[in-house]
Amino acid sequence: MSAASRARFAEVVRAEPVDTALACLLVGCEVEPDLSLEAAYATLDRLAAGVRLASHAPEDVARGLQRALGQEAGFGGREGDYDDLRSSLLHEVLRRGRGLPITLSVVWREVAARLGVPAVCLGLPGHVMVCLGDPVGEHVVVDPFHGGVPRQVEPAPLLEGNDLLLRVLTNIRALTARSFESARTRLWATELSLLLPRHPLELRRERGELLVRLGSYEAGAAELEAYAAAVPDDELAEQVRRSARLSRARLN
Repeated sequence: MSAASRARFAEVVRAEPVDTALACLLVGCEVEPDLSLEAAYATLDRLAAGVRLASHAPEDVARGLQRALGQEAGFGGREGDYDDLRSSLLHEVLRRGRGLPITLSVVWREVAARLGVPAVCLGLPGHVMVCLGDPVGEHVVVDPFHGGVPRQVEPAPLLEGNDLLLRVLTNIRALTARSFESARTRLWATELSLLLPRHPLELRRERGELLVRLGSYEAGAAELEAYAAAVPDDELAEQVRRSARLSRARLN
């Protein structure tokens, strides 16, 4: 991602309301700097144009989206998609028709919005679905990962804005292994997470450790010291400061 793209991401996540679709597309600029946002939006527009609705009643909307997105366009997910970085990148999901529950839910919600239908993501444990209609009134919950089939679920919190973005970025961080390139992926996901107005303090330590691992000893040490200054646990803070000193020692 260029400095301009990151600056735009930081601007988007601090706006109200947060344009989560745009933010998710800007995440994709980390792996594809010349990504065309216009092409991604055109795909969403085309998908919406292909939806046929008998009415705007939630049941009819659910059927229309399931038919157009799940059956005709083939959007959905498989277990193997959880290990594929592309499943967490909205532009790749639009290209491939496959993704994680959360990115597929963003697709469903964006298409519904283009049809003038209220839709919100639901943060169920380990899974994300979409509520079509009024969450406290008439609505239908659909499961985009399984092609948009309707589900009966217990009440779940809405997953919107920065909470949704943090979950997307956490998924990316979680799938990285111990290879050098995976550390680079984890680093940019961590750095984007730190741009969110609300994020776990522990991400500062993670960024510092990743910078050290990738050979940026001075920058990594500075980040570790910043984390140590903010953490309330004195023993942990001293442990992190020792790591920072060791990092600087590697410069000699």
